[in-house]
Amino acid sequence: MYFRDIIGLQDVKRHLIESVQKGFVPHARIFYGPEGVGKLPLAIAYARYLNCENRRPDDACGECPSCHKFDKLSHPDLHFVFPVIKSKVSDEYLAEWREFLSHNRYFNLNNWLNFIDAKNAQGLIYAKESEEIIRKLNLKVYEAQYKIMIVWLPEKMHESCANKLLKMIEEPPANTIFLLVSEDTENVLTTIWSRCQPLHIRTIETEEMLSAIQSNFGLDDENAGSVAHIANGSFLKAIEIIQSSDEIVYFFNLFKEMMRASVSRNIKAVKAIASELAGIGREAQKSFLQYSLRLFREYFVSNLHELEIVYLNPDESEFGVRFSPFINERNIETLNDEFSTAYHQIEQNGNAKIIFLDLCLKVTVLLKK
Repeated sequence: MYFRDIIGLQDVKRHLIESVQKGFVPHARIFYGPEGVGKLPLAIAYARYLNCENRRPDDACGECPSCHKFDKLSHPDLHFVFPVIKSKVSDEYLAEWREFLSHNRYFNLNNWLNFIDAKNAQGLIYAKESEEIIRKLNLKVYEAQYKIMIVWLPEKMHESCANKLLKMIEEPPANTIFLLVSEDTENVLTTIWSRCQPLHIRTIETEEMLSAIQSNFGLDDENAGSVAHIANGSFLKAIEIIQSSDEIVYFFNLFKEMMRASVSRNIKAVKAIASELAGIGREAQKSFLQYSLRLFREYFVSNLHELEIVYLNPDESEFGVRFSPFINERNIETLNDEFSTAYHQIEQNGNAKIIFLDLCLKVTVLLKK
């Protein structure tokens, strides 16, 4: 991945390139921001530029031995850590990770876990990963100027793993760079955060998004504009909209069933939807809860008739014509709290059947407010 492969964010790219040219290379950076805007590709492009043997003013050369190895993500001084399953370490999934990255630039954790067929397992960076990181980084730089460790989603790091890395991140071996990529900074340990140079990666600019949508998918101006508006700066979201992601359609149908059962106070239907949600796998459950939180926000804002800041696709918008009045100032905060609490309970391996039944019953009460 090169800087030129990343959509928009020209000022961020320029900042990273100029910092290298001026010799300002922090030993630890954390790229943070919303999902689907290109944080991981940006970190990889930055790592490539750092080790390029013939840096250009605006990108890596693409011709030197280092760049050729980066093309295959097989450079001996480039290391990755990312969430895995079955208490394994990242290297045990390295072949799958390289294959996945070769076909995907914009993706989320659920996409990755589906690729490795995680089923009900949650993706985590397990405690024993710290031993591998320390072992690798204590070796001398093999052939490049810098040894680089990219940690995707440090918020998924087991606390004991994170704590063991504190000294390494604060005082890494010579010419060692940590690049952390986060989408949930609230769950990154403050001791990790405080040891990194933060770099906020904002959403993609509208004009850049429109251009990317049209060049990649051939949409006309009107349809591209509609997709860009709903995507709200996330190219991953734009891809899902255009490809009519099966997961999004499934989540929307689950949401409709849940809300209709709750509004009608059909306890049999409430139990059925709670049971279905309990069986879809923990990462999918968390994604559903996040999706529901987004819809609550959109339906609440739509009641204010501020359509320019409502981001709904046609099916979601059509459902909202009748449903959005149920989301109001009397219940929006509590709905947000309840779904957020359920998310954290699922994350902590709570009993999904109990969590979703309790949530559905609470929704039944809240929608009558």
